[in-house]
Amino acid sequence: MKNLYDLSYDEIKDYLTSIGEHRYRASQIFCKDINTASNISKALKEKLNQDFYTHIPEIVTVQKSKDGTEKLLLKMTDGALVETVLLTQDYGTTACISTQVGCKMGCKFCASGRHGFKRHLTAGEILGQILIFETRPTNIVIMGMGEPFDNFDNVIKFLQLVFHKEGVQISGRNISLSTVGLPDGIRAFADLKMQVNLCISLHAPNDKVRQSIMPMAKVHPMQSIMDAVDYFFEKTHRRVIFEYSMIDGVNCSIEHALELSRLLKKLTAKFHVNLINMNDTGVGYAPPPFEKAKIFMDTLIKSGVSCTMRKSKGTDIMAACGQLASRVT
Repeated sequence: MKNLYDLSYDEIKDYLTSIGEHRYRASQIFCKDINTASNISKALKEKLNQDFYTHIPEIVTVQKSKDGTEKLLLKMTDGALVETVLLTQDYGTTACISTQVGCKMGCKFCASGRHGFKRHLTAGEILGQILIFETRPTNIVIMGMGEPFDNFDNVIKFLQLVFHKEGVQISGRNISLSTVGLPDGIRAFADLKMQVNLCISLHAPNDKVRQSIMPMAKVHPMQSIMDAVDYFFEKTHRRVIFEYSMIDGVNCSIEHALELSRLLKKLTAKFHVNLINMNDTGVGYAPPPFEKAKIFMDTLIKSGVSCTMRKSKGTDIMAACGQLASRVT
Protein backbone atom coordinates (compact mmCIF):
# COMPACT_ATOMS: atom_id res chain seq x y z
CA MET A 1 0.00 0.00 0.00
CA LYS A 2 1.33 3.45 -0.95
CA ASN A 3 1.51 6.62 1.07
CA LEU A 4 -0.97 9.02 -0.53
CA TYR A 5 1.55 11.84 0.00
CA ASP A 6 3.95 10.07 -2.37
CA LEU A 7 1.61 10.67 -5.31
CA SER A 8 1.98 13.58 -7.70
CA TYR A 9 -1.01 15.67 -8.72
CA ASP A 10 -1.21 13.88 -12.08
CA GLU A 11 -0.96 10.48 -10.42
CA ILE A 12 -3.91 11.35 -8.21
CA LYS A 13 -5.92 12.48 -11.24
CA ASP A 14 -5.18 9.20 -13.01
CA TYR A 15 -6.21 7.26 -9.93
CA LEU A 16 -9.49 9.17 -9.70
CA THR A 17 -10.22 8.38 -13.35
CA SER A 18 -9.52 4.69 -12.71
CA ILE A 19 -12.19 4.54 -9.98
CA GLY A 20 -14.76 6.58 -11.89
CA GLU A 21 -14.33 9.83 -9.95
CA HIS A 22 -13.96 13.33 -11.38
CA ARG A 23 -10.37 14.39 -11.94
CA TYR A 24 -11.00 17.84 -10.46
CA ARG A 25 -11.17 16.20 -7.04
CA ALA A 26 -7.39 15.89 -7.14
CA SER A 27 -7.22 19.44 -5.76
CA GLN A 28 -9.26 18.25 -2.75
CA ILE A 29 -6.85 15.40 -2.08
CA PHE A 30 -3.36 16.50 -3.11
CA CYS A 31 -1.20 17.29 -0.04
CA LYS A 32 -4.36 17.32 2.11
CA ASP A 33 -5.49 15.43 5.20
CA ILE A 34 -8.37 13.60 3.58
CA ASN A 35 -9.83 12.40 6.87
CA THR A 36 -10.53 15.93 8.06
CA ALA A 37 -11.54 17.35 4.66
CA SER A 38 -15.19 18.45 4.52
CA ASN A 39 -15.42 18.54 0.72
CA ILE A 40 -14.73 14.84 0.12
CA SER A 41 -17.58 12.33 0.26
CA LYS A 42 -17.57 9.56 2.85
CA ALA A 43 -17.48 6.97 0.07
CA LEU A 44 -14.38 8.52 -1.54
CA LYS A 45 -12.64 8.77 1.83
CA GLU A 46 -13.31 5.10 2.44
CA LYS A 47 -11.97 4.18 -0.99
CA LEU A 48 -8.83 6.28 -0.51
CA ASN A 49 -8.21 4.75 2.91
CA GLN A 50 -8.69 1.32 1.38
CA ASP A 51 -6.11 1.92 -1.36
CA PHE A 52 -3.63 4.21 0.43
CA TYR A 53 -2.40 5.26 3.80
CA THR A 54 -1.73 8.89 4.67
CA HIS A 55 1.34 9.22 6.81
CA ILE A 56 2.59 12.37 8.46
CA PRO A 57 5.57 11.51 10.70
CA GLU A 58 4.85 11.05 14.39
CA ILE A 59 6.47 13.68 16.58
CA VAL A 60 8.38 11.75 19.26
CA THR A 61 10.06 14.69 21.00
CA VAL A 62 10.44 18.44 20.57
CA GLN A 63 13.46 20.27 21.95
CA LYS A 64 13.54 24.05 22.16
CA SER A 65 16.71 26.08 22.07
CA LYS A 66 17.26 29.28 24.01
CA ASP A 67 17.48 31.07 20.63
CA GLY A 68 14.02 29.84 19.57
CA THR A 69 15.16 26.97 17.34
CA GLU A 70 13.11 23.77 17.61
CA LYS A 71 14.36 20.25 16.89
CA LEU A 72 11.81 17.53 16.25
CA LEU A 73 12.53 13.82 16.45
CA LEU A 74 10.17 12.17 13.96
CA LYS A 75 9.13 8.53 13.57
CA MET A 76 8.14 6.98 10.25
CA THR A 77 5.67 4.09 9.84
CA ASP A 78 8.47 1.51 10.06
CA GLY A 79 9.89 3.08 13.22
CA ALA A 80 12.76 4.84 11.45
CA LEU A 81 13.76 8.09 13.14
CA VAL A 82 14.90 11.35 11.58
CA GLU A 83 15.40 14.86 12.89
CA THR A 84 13.89 18.04 11.47
CA VAL A 85 14.67 21.58 12.64
CA LEU A 86 12.53 24.71 12.58
CA LEU A 87 14.41 28.01 12.72
CA THR A 88 12.77 31.36 13.34
CA GLN A 89 14.30 34.38 11.62
CA ASP A 90 13.32 37.98 10.99
CA TYR A 91 12.19 37.13 7.45
CA GLY A 92 10.14 34.05 8.38
CA THR A 93 10.54 30.43 9.43
CA THR A 94 12.84 27.87 7.89
CA ALA A 95 12.41 24.10 8.03
CA CYS A 96 15.67 22.15 7.81
CA ILE A 97 14.59 18.74 6.55
CA SER A 98 16.18 15.31 6.13
CA THR A 99 16.24 13.11 3.02
CA GLN A 100 17.64 9.87 4.41
CA VAL A 101 17.70 7.84 7.60
CA GLY A 102 21.39 8.16 8.34
CA CYS A 103 23.92 8.93 5.61
CA LYS A 104 26.46 7.07 3.45
CA MET A 105 28.93 9.92 2.96
CA GLY A 106 30.87 9.42 6.20
CA CYS A 107 32.07 13.00 6.73
CA LYS A 108 34.20 12.78 9.86
CA PHE A 109 32.90 16.00 11.41
CA CYS A 110 29.19 15.19 10.92
CA ALA A 111 26.91 13.23 13.23
CA SER A 112 24.40 12.19 10.57
CA GLY A 113 26.28 9.15 9.31
CA ARG A 114 27.72 8.01 12.61
CA HIS A 115 25.08 5.32 13.09
CA GLY A 116 25.29 4.24 9.47
CA PHE A 117 22.85 4.47 6.59
CA LYS A 118 19.42 2.87 7.09
CA ARG A 119 17.36 3.84 4.04
CA HIS A 120 16.13 6.60 1.75
CA LEU A 121 13.07 8.65 2.66
CA THR A 122 10.28 8.69 0.10
CA ALA A 123 9.03 11.93 -1.42
CA GLY A 124 5.96 11.72 0.82
CA GLU A 125 8.07 11.19 3.94
CA ILE A 126 10.17 14.23 3.06
CA LEU A 127 6.99 16.21 2.41
CA GLY A 128 5.62 15.05 5.76
CA GLN A 129 8.37 17.04 7.49
CA ILE A 130 6.68 20.17 6.13
CA LEU A 131 3.09 19.06 6.68
CA ILE A 132 3.65 18.44 10.40
CA PHE A 133 3.72 22.18 11.02
CA GLU A 134 0.36 23.89 11.56
CA THR A 135 1.80 27.07 10.08
CA ARG A 136 3.75 26.25 6.94
CA PRO A 137 7.40 27.37 6.91
CA THR A 138 8.25 30.18 4.51
CA ASN A 139 11.59 28.60 3.60
CA ILE A 140 13.05 25.12 3.27
CA VAL A 141 16.67 24.04 3.51
CA ILE A 142 17.39 20.46 2.48
CA MET A 143 20.35 20.26 4.82
CA GLY A 144 19.29 17.75 7.48
CA MET A 145 20.23 14.08 7.63
CA GLY A 146 21.39 12.46 4.42
CA GLU A 147 22.82 13.39 1.03
CA PRO A 148 20.01 14.68 -1.22
CA PHE A 149 21.64 13.63 -4.50
CA ASP A 150 22.11 10.08 -3.18
CA ASN A 151 18.29 10.00 -3.03
CA PHE A 152 17.88 11.98 -6.23
CA ASP A 153 14.52 10.77 -7.58
CA ASN A 154 12.66 11.10 -4.27
CA VAL A 155 14.14 14.55 -3.59
CA ILE A 156 13.18 15.81 -7.06
CA LYS A 157 9.65 14.45 -6.68
CA PHE A 158 9.41 16.13 -3.26
CA LEU A 159 10.38 19.45 -4.84
CA GLN A 160 7.73 18.99 -7.53
CA LEU A 161 5.13 18.30 -4.82
CA VAL A 162 6.15 21.45 -2.95
CA PHE A 163 6.14 23.64 -6.06
CA HIS A 164 2.69 22.60 -7.27
CA LYS A 165 0.02 25.30 -7.18
CA GLU A 166 -2.41 22.90 -5.50
CA GLY A 167 0.16 21.84 -2.90
CA VAL A 168 2.35 23.54 -0.34
CA GLN A 169 3.26 26.32 -2.79
CA ILE A 170 6.72 27.22 -1.55
CA SER A 171 8.77 28.90 -4.27
CA GLY A 172 12.02 27.33 -5.37
CA ARG A 173 13.70 30.64 -4.64
CA ASN A 174 12.90 29.99 -0.96
CA ILE A 175 14.44 26.52 -1.04
CA SER A 176 18.12 25.61 -0.67
CA LEU A 177 19.55 22.16 -1.35
CA SER A 178 22.90 21.19 0.10
CA THR A 179 25.12 18.45 -1.32
CA VAL A 180 28.57 17.19 -0.39
CA GLY A 181 29.35 17.55 -4.08
CA LEU A 182 28.27 14.58 -6.19
CA PRO A 183 29.15 15.79 -9.72
CA ASP A 184 26.63 13.58 -11.55
CA GLY A 185 23.88 14.79 -9.21
CA ILE A 186 24.84 18.43 -9.71
CA ARG A 187 24.74 18.02 -13.49
CA ALA A 188 21.42 16.14 -13.46
CA PHE A 189 19.96 18.81 -11.19
CA ALA A 190 21.24 21.53 -13.50
CA ASP A 191 19.49 19.92 -16.46
CA LEU A 192 16.15 20.23 -14.64
CA LYS A 193 16.65 24.02 -14.37
CA MET A 194 14.77 24.27 -11.09
CA GLN A 195 14.84 27.68 -9.43
CA VAL A 196 16.36 26.18 -6.28
CA ASN A 197 19.46 27.47 -4.49
CA LEU A 198 22.34 25.00 -4.75
CA CYS A 199 24.78 24.77 -1.84
CA ILE A 200 28.01 22.76 -1.97
CA SER A 201 29.57 21.52 1.27
CA LEU A 202 33.19 22.23 0.36
CA HIS A 203 35.01 22.51 3.71
CA ALA A 204 38.52 22.41 2.21
CA PRO A 205 40.74 24.28 -0.27
CA ASN A 206 42.36 21.18 -1.80
CA ASP A 207 41.91 17.45 -2.28
CA LYS A 208 44.35 16.42 0.45
CA VAL A 209 42.54 18.29 3.21
CA ARG A 210 39.12 17.37 1.85
CA GLN A 211 39.91 13.67 1.66
CA SER A 212 41.12 13.71 5.26
CA ILE A 213 37.68 14.81 6.52
CA MET A 214 35.32 13.72 3.72
CA PRO A 215 35.93 10.13 2.49
CA MET A 216 33.75 10.59 -0.61
CA ALA A 217 36.31 13.15 -1.83
CA LYS A 218 38.56 10.22 -2.77
CA VAL A 219 35.97 9.27 -5.41
CA HIS A 220 35.02 12.81 -6.42
CA PRO A 221 38.10 15.08 -6.59
CA MET A 222 37.75 18.82 -6.27
CA GLN A 223 38.14 19.60 -9.96
CA SER A 224 35.24 17.33 -10.92
CA ILE A 225 33.04 19.27 -8.51
CA MET A 226 34.23 22.64 -9.83
CA ASP A 227 33.51 21.51 -13.39
CA ALA A 228 30.00 20.44 -12.35
CA VAL A 229 29.45 23.80 -10.63
CA ASP A 230 30.38 25.64 -13.83
CA TYR A 231 27.96 23.36 -15.73
CA PHE A 232 25.22 24.18 -13.22
CA PHE A 233 25.77 27.91 -13.70
CA GLU A 234 25.87 27.55 -17.49
CA LYS A 235 22.49 25.79 -17.44
CA THR A 236 20.68 27.81 -14.76
CA HIS A 237 22.54 31.16 -14.43
CA ARG A 238 22.08 30.78 -10.68
CA ARG A 239 24.76 31.62 -8.14
CA VAL A 240 26.20 28.71 -6.14
CA ILE A 241 26.76 28.81 -2.39
CA PHE A 242 29.84 27.10 -0.96
CA GLU A 243 29.55 26.04 2.66
CA TYR A 244 32.80 25.96 4.58
CA SER A 245 32.97 24.71 8.16
CA MET A 246 36.10 26.13 9.77
CA ILE A 247 37.90 23.44 11.79
CA ASP A 248 40.79 24.61 13.94
CA GLY A 249 44.10 23.13 12.85
CA VAL A 250 42.58 21.54 9.75
CA ASN A 251 41.35 23.99 7.12
CA CYS A 252 41.33 27.63 8.24
CA SER A 253 44.85 29.07 8.14
CA ILE A 254 45.78 32.11 6.06
CA GLU A 255 47.41 29.73 3.56
CA HIS A 256 44.16 27.78 3.30
CA ALA A 257 42.25 31.01 2.65
CA LEU A 258 44.63 32.04 -0.13
CA GLU A 259 44.45 28.58 -1.71
CA LEU A 260 40.65 28.57 -1.50
CA SER A 261 40.44 31.98 -3.17
CA ARG A 262 42.67 30.79 -6.02
CA LEU A 263 40.52 27.70 -6.51
CA LEU A 264 37.19 29.54 -6.57
CA LYS A 265 38.32 32.44 -8.73
CA LYS A 266 38.96 29.98 -11.57
CA LEU A 267 35.21 29.34 -11.76
CA THR A 268 33.06 30.91 -14.43
CA ALA A 269 30.11 30.46 -12.06
CA LYS A 270 29.01 33.21 -9.72
CA PHE A 271 29.39 32.09 -6.11
CA HIS A 272 29.30 33.05 -2.45
CA VAL A 273 31.00 31.39 0.51
CA ASN A 274 29.17 30.78 3.79
CA LEU A 275 31.70 30.34 6.58
CA ILE A 276 30.51 28.24 9.51
CA ASN A 277 32.28 27.80 12.82
CA MET A 278 32.62 24.07 13.43
CA ASN A 279 29.85 22.87 15.74
CA ASP A 280 30.41 20.29 18.46
CA THR A 281 29.50 16.86 17.08
CA GLY A 282 31.31 14.82 19.70
CA VAL A 283 34.32 13.82 17.60
CA GLY A 284 36.97 16.22 18.85
CA TYR A 285 36.91 18.81 16.07
CA ALA A 286 36.73 22.40 17.31
CA PRO A 287 36.11 25.83 15.77
CA PRO A 288 39.01 28.26 15.49
CA PRO A 289 39.26 31.14 17.96
CA PHE A 290 37.23 34.16 16.85
CA GLU A 291 40.27 36.19 15.77
CA LYS A 292 41.61 33.32 13.68
CA ALA A 293 38.22 32.86 12.00
CA LYS A 294 38.02 36.59 11.29
CA ILE A 295 41.50 36.61 9.74
CA PHE A 296 40.46 33.68 7.53
CA MET A 297 37.35 35.57 6.38
CA ASP A 298 39.19 38.85 5.89
CA THR A 299 41.84 37.10 3.80
CA LEU A 300 39.15 35.71 1.52
CA ILE A 301 37.47 39.09 1.17
CA LYS A 302 40.76 40.86 0.42
CA SER A 303 41.38 38.19 -2.24
CA GLY A 304 38.10 39.11 -3.92
CA VAL A 305 35.93 36.27 -2.59
CA SER A 306 32.35 37.11 -1.60
CA CYS A 307 31.77 35.56 1.82
CA THR A 308 29.99 35.94 5.13
CA MET A 309 30.24 34.19 8.48
CA ARG A 310 27.03 32.41 9.37
CA LYS A 311 25.77 32.34 12.93
CA SER A 312 24.92 28.87 14.19
CA LYS A 313 21.52 28.39 15.80
CA GLY A 314 20.30 25.60 18.06
CA THR A 315 23.73 24.44 19.20
CA ASP A 316 22.51 23.91 22.77
CA ILE A 317 20.06 21.25 21.58
CA MET A 318 22.38 19.71 18.95
CA ALA A 319 20.32 21.18 16.10
CA ALA A 320 22.99 23.08 14.19
CA CYS A 321 24.93 22.09 11.07
CA GLY A 322 26.50 18.67 11.40
CA GLN A 323 24.75 17.87 14.68
CA LEU A 324 21.62 16.10 13.47
CA ALA A 325 21.07 12.34 13.78
CA SER A 326 22.78 11.96 17.13
CA ARG A 327 19.56 10.32 18.31
CA VAL A 328 18.92 8.00 15.37
CA THR A 329 18.58 4.35 16.33
